[in-house]
Amino acid sequence: MTSPLTPAEQDAAFRPDHTDPLDWNDLIEALNRSGLPVELSGVDSGLPGQPGPAGIAMDSRAVRTGDLYVGVPGANRHGAEFAASVVAAGAVGLLTDREGASLAGDLPTGTPVLVVRNVRDAVGPAAAAIYRNAGVGPRMYGITGTNGKTTTAYFLTSLLEAWGETTGLIGTIEIRAGRRTVPSSLTTPESTQLHALMALMRQEQVSSAAMEVSSHAISYRRVAGLHFAVAGFTNLTQDHLDLHGSMEEYFAAKAGLFDARRTGRAVITLDGGPDAPDHDGATWGTRMAAAAGCPTATLSLGPAADHGGTALTGADWTVTSLEGIGLGYRFTLLHAASGRIVTASTGLPGRFNVANAALAAVMVFESLPGTEWDAVSRVLDAPVGQGPFATAVPGRMEVVSQSPDGIVDFAHNPDGMVRALESVRDARQAAGNTIGRTILVFGATGDRDRAKRPVMGRIAAEWADVVIVTDDDAHTEEPARIRSEVLTGVRKAARQAAGTGREVEIHEAAPRQDAIDLAVSLATPADTVLLAGRGHETVQDMDGVVVALDDRMELRAALARHGFGPSSDSHGHGRKVDRS
Repeated sequence: MTSPLTPAEQDAAFRPDHTDPLDWNDLIEALNRSGLPVELSGVDSGLPGQPGPAGIAMDSRAVRTGDLYVGVPGANRHGAEFAASVVAAGAVGLLTDREGASLAGDLPTGTPVLVVRNVRDAVGPAAAAIYRNAGVGPRMYGITGTNGKTTTAYFLTSLLEAWGETTGLIGTIEIRAGRRTVPSSLTTPESTQLHALMALMRQEQVSSAAMEVSSHAISYRRVAGLHFAVAGFTNLTQDHLDLHGSMEEYFAAKAGLFDARRTGRAVITLDGGPDAPDHDGATWGTRMAAAAGCPTATLSLGPAADHGGTALTGADWTVTSLEGIGLGYRFTLLHAASGRIVTASTGLPGRFNVANAALAAVMVFESLPGTEWDAVSRVLDAPVGQGPFATAVPGRMEVVSQSPDGIVDFAHNPDGMVRALESVRDARQAAGNTIGRTILVFGATGDRDRAKRPVMGRIAAEWADVVIVTDDDAHTEEPARIRSEVLTGVRKAARQAAGTGREVEIHEAAPRQDAIDLAVSLATPADTVLLAGRGHETVQDMDGVVVALDDRMELRAALARHGFGPSSDSHGHGRKVDRS
């Protein structure tokens, strides 16, 4: 396990090799144009003659010589309290609010302090001006929704690359600018880092980039100052209510991406989540399409609609057919206005991955003139396992073995759990496997939405045959208490299932490595072992102690210990060893 980067090292990784200093007057003018009037303090006789900022940072530990330091109010302290030490370290000025200006202390004479009413609103426009991002840079594709953002972003970049673009990717698993990889610990980095990254992408000649846009990023204005050519909506189900408080607030945060000032065109999956309560049967997707403030194209999933959606009519694009081939699918898309039929395929399990692939395809079509559609259609029309959507996404329905099927997925909320469990059941049914069981290993994250723990437990018992409750990232909570809250839902649903004649086998096992070993020890070649909740993650946080843990590696090791053969190809497909 490599040592984590310091804040300074991580911030530096986002930046281009060089940025010319921006004139102070140009910076102030850019903020004024954004509706953020600036009061200037710290200089008695106008702006100083020295160059303005050549970079910008919100973390006092990441400031470099020539930066504008942004002092924002935090949960415990105001960032402006560190202004004096930051200026001593090389910052050329301070951007903050009135409270921050009063807390900044004695700064060297002539240090500009730019004061705005709401500093978080100003960070993005300031960073955009410093890195000269206005109207230039890669064509941006944004994806928001509860589930599917990562896979859709990977599908987008794969399709764009196959079409001939040089791509960038900003997401949970990795950040790339062309061939350059940028380390990050956030699904969506801070706006200062994002705008530095846009300049880096220009430097690396990136023409198109896909970005996962979380509700946190929208609420905390991390995407301020960016403009998306197209933004897509996957779905909305219960998650992050510890931040948003209610589904309505969560919905409003997501809807903020589809403001005309932020996005040129929206693509909304109408079947994007279950019926929204108290809205006459409207889905979250249909509500999102109605709420979008920019021009909108709609997508109906047809036969790919999941457990909670309804195959809706009247959409601009519709999935019209779906054929299971191996673990993947071939499907067709119909464009209502032109009558165009597009054939595509995905090699990943689960109808929800058809939904992700369809959304990625429609987002690319909607970003291009019709004259380019034939070329994109030709790229998409490839055999299952060979097209742009054959891309394996780390930790997203990642197949580690076969016989038994061993799958690792990031499903960490109720909807994601159902999607993953449904997909493994469907794959067995399509293969004619009537004796295989689903053996599920999962836990819940500490310091997060506690209400979803028994819900996820109920779902586990409703869909899986063997449920093994274990630990995820406990953070500061007692792991046994988290497991107990999950098990409450498991046991209640198992009792109900027993009343219908279906038995659910329940285990509690910790640490997680032991739970994975137990799952494999119980498996037969006909079964499916599903490890849910962690996906690509390689470390576990247990009360501040970071433990190296990769579900994929642990699963491979357990398979070997219990007599199942090693991986025979890049997907980890194996067979049980005959030990007779």
